[in-house]
Amino acid sequence: MKSNKKNVAKKCGKVLAALALSVTSANVNSACLWINGQPKLPKDAKKLRKF
Repeated sequence: MKSNKKNVAKKCGKVLAALALSVTSANVNSACLWINGQPKLPKDAKKLRKF
């Protein structure tokens, strides 16, 4: 029973990590319309830029 819970937790963790990566890459490639509305991005997030 415990190994089944660990497997489910690992799968959920992988899905959550993939979701976080996709949201971060979408955020890096977009901009806010307001001048002061864009928060500073982490240095590691700049690696995900498409341009």
